[in-house]
Amino acid sequence: MSRKIERLINLTIALLATKRYLTKTEIFRSVEGYEGSAETKERMFERDKDDLRSLGIDIEVGSFDPLFHDEAGYRIKQEKYQLDLGEITPIEISLLSLAAEAWQGASLDEAAQRALVKLKSMGIPVDDLILPGAVHKLSDSGEDLALLTKAIAEHQRLSFTYVDAALKKQVRSIVPIGLSTRSGLWYITGVDQKIEEIRTFRIDRIDGEITTSKGPKDFETPAGFDPKRVFDSQGTNTFALVDVRKGKASALRALASTEHSLGEWDQLRIPILNVNSLASLVLWHGEDAFVQEPQDLRDLVIQHLEALVSNHG
Repeated sequence: MSRKIERLINLTIALLATKRYLTKTEIFRSVEGYEGSAETKERMFERDKDDLRSLGIDIEVGSFDPLFHDEAGYRIKQEKYQLDLGEITPIEISLLSLAAEAWQGASLDEAAQRALVKLKSMGIPVDDLILPGAVHKLSDSGEDLALLTKAIAEHQRLSFTYVDAALKKQVRSIVPIGLSTRSGLWYITGVDQKIEEIRTFRIDRIDGEITTSKGPKDFETPAGFDPKRVFDSQGTNTFALVDVRKGKASALRALASTEHSLGEWDQLRIPILNVNSLASLVLWHGEDAFVQEPQDLRDLVIQHLEALVSNHG
């Protein structure tokens, strides 16, 4: 990784984690890579801002105290840090997988963590819990996704062990017809060979290896299948009410359709696209998130917590 790319990643991490605007002086002191004279650092920072904005990253400019004419500061709001992938090719999927894994590793890298430690030592509040969740690791450096895209193109049969909503393992056999991504998670849709119906599976819930074999002769994608409408029949009209602590749980806030203040807490109304992925996100935020409804989501979160206590004491 080049020094410039490393600096851009560390700058992004610092601006994502800060709870207030960072001045240039604070950025130069906390983010590694800004070296040389004041003029040199200034030029580097201006180029870095342009590079990040050209990638679609929204950098906000503001003041530490709006009542006074302080030095301008910068930050990146988590809810605006989203990618609109649009339509992507199988090769682009694999490249995105590698990039996402590199970013996730970089967010936990020693240099990135030193930046957060420096910010804290300077008295600047940061929320480093958002970083591992800022992007989801896709799958085995793109190997599984490359296998899946090839299987879709060639109408191969896929067999795998799948962990269902009840956390039970089942062997499934499908002919894949589409790949989708939702809320940072990847899904494979295919015709289940046992029941001969279209089903969608979350890729990270596949346990073990995926095996391929020759698919049915003269297989055709079901008429009317639209990969853009995969989630239309999967509870898009169902919502969860989740209470989150003020200033916390930015990943949940980014998914919310409405937000209502409760004092020290905010209540979010979140569309349920996949109950398991939402439960995982709630669990990630620990004591900063509490599910009010629906009951099945609360039960799932409790079930995971009980299993954690049982396994680790």
